[in-house]
Amino acid sequence: MNIALIIIIVIAVVLAIVGGLNTALNWLLWVAVVVAVIALIAFLFRVISGRSRT
Repeated sequence: MNIALIIIIVIAVVLAIVGGLNTALNWLLWVAVVVAVIALIAFLFRVISGRSRT
């Protein structure tokens, strides 16, 4: 009975950690997408402004 309880606790902890990591990775993915869009806009702004000056 105690071994089964320990196994259930270990599985619950592992699932909680994996679920937390999944949420964190999902959030970091969205942050990366937003930063990439901002970098793309800044790059396009530099290219457009550079061409209009010359």
